[in-house]
Amino acid sequence: MSVNKVLVGLGIIFTVVTMSVFTVSETEKAIKFKFGEIVESDYQPGLHFKVPVINNVKKFDSRILTLDSTPERFLTAEKKNVIVDSFVKWRIGDVTTFYTSVAGDVYQANVRLDQIIKDAFRSEFSKRDIKQLVSTDRSAVRKALIANTTEVASKLGIEIVDVQVKRIDLPKEVSQSVYSRMEAERERVAREFRSQGSEAAERVRADADKQKEIILANAYRDAEVTKGQGDATASEIYAQAYGEDIEFYAFYRSMAAYKETFSNSSNLMVTEPDSDFFKYFKQMK
Repeated sequence: MSVNKVLVGLGIIFTVVTMSVFTVSETEKAIKFKFGEIVESDYQPGLHFKVPVINNVKKFDSRILTLDSTPERFLTAEKKNVIVDSFVKWRIGDVTTFYTSVAGDVYQANVRLDQIIKDAFRSEFSKRDIKQLVSTDRSAVRKALIANTTEVASKLGIEIVDVQVKRIDLPKEVSQSVYSRMEAERERVAREFRSQGSEAAERVRADADKQKEIILANAYRDAEVTKGQGDATASEIYAQAYGEDIEFYAFYRSMAAYKETFSNSSNLMVTEPDSDFFKYFKQMK
């Protein structure tokens, strides 16, 4: 009988101890209540105590959660509609605020956060045109969205980790006009590049023609100088030869002239028979 009492007593003690402790893991946040009123929430991971019946504990996932928003239409600065597909990474920041604002309900938190994010998107997209949103301003939009939603989300006990745009699409009625404008812009740039290329080619051709004329002029000058030097040398040689034997030089020059004159049987010459040109013909009689 005494043994049974001991066992019952140990069982009661074990039950009381079990009901008096709770654990908080590294991936959880916990709130301790006293008759429904929050008494403590700043718990570190580990073993903690509570009073059975009087206290109860609720735990929440503290890991990063994802809100994958449905694609939404927003107006740009050009008053053009764009369809934006985005997602938000968030986690519970202040668990007490999270519990009191959305009753600790993740679904309700996603609904409230989705509205906050869409309002921020609407504000930022209205400041930018389509070209900025598609090509240049993605990182700037992301930073602005995080900055503009952090304070509002903190009022729900939510910490914004990241906001990302997965894709930006144009409605069918807008796509064609945007593509046509982009095509016209690229065509304008192409024409400008071709014009610049043609201008550069003309400069190169003009410079080449100038260099050609300079080279030809220099070559002609050098040729004339060389020719003049050759003529001078030839004249000097003729003069020296003439001085050695005047009669023979005169004879040799006359023979060369006869050869050049009568090299073609069709050549015709009209001159006086007693001309000096036929001096040596007369002497041969």
